[in-house]
Formats: sequence, structure tokens, C-alpha cells
Amino acid sequence: MSLDWNSVTAFALGLPDTELSTSYGKPAIKVASNGRAFLHGSREEGSFVLAIDQDTKEMLIETDPETFWQTPHYHGWPGLLVRYGSPDPERVLAMIERSRDWTAARPRPKPRKKA
Repeated sequence: MSLDWNSVTAFALGLPDTELSTSYGKPAIKVASNGRAFLHGSREEGSFVLAIDQDTKEMLIETDPETFWQTPHYHGWPGLLVRYGSPDPERVLAMIERSRDWTAARPRPKPRKKA
């Protein structure tokens, strides 16, 4: 199985309580009940962004840096770059599901104050 944007978004949209949306001007998949994105496009060629807790993020980067990685932009942020060309696409899909579950458990973001 080969992953691309269409296959990862189709998988993510098949998970419960998800919807197609945008995040930072890029297409994204959000948890519908809290409006939080858990998967979105990336400016990094050949990768997408997955929202995930810091412990899981560090473990994934350590155990599979060819698939899971970050640029300085993502340091300290619960976001992880994922390469489409992973040798273990099943693990990537499992992490998408884990990301959706983690994101669904988070509260709705607080509204931002208008300047």
C-alpha cells in the first residue's frame, strides 16, 4: 500500500466524528465535535502533519525517523511530520487513528480575542 494525501484523508474521514476543513490555510481533517484539526497538509514536500502528544511524538521520531520527523518549526508543539513514503503504512494509519482519539479527548479551543 502506498500513501498519499488522498489515501490518508480518506482513512481519516472514515474515523468517527471527523470532517474535512482547513487549518492554517491548508486542507485538514478535524474532529467535528471540538473543531480541532488532527491531520493537515504541510509545506514540507512529501509529508503531512499529524497532531499527537509529546511522548508519542518523541517515541515515533526515535523509533522511525525515516517516517516521523520534525523541523524546528514543530519543536515543542504537538505536531509531527509524517512522510508518505513510509515503509510501514499500517503504522502510519494506526497513528492517524491514535491522533484522532487524542484530539477528540481535548476540549474545544477557547475563542481568540479580537484585537
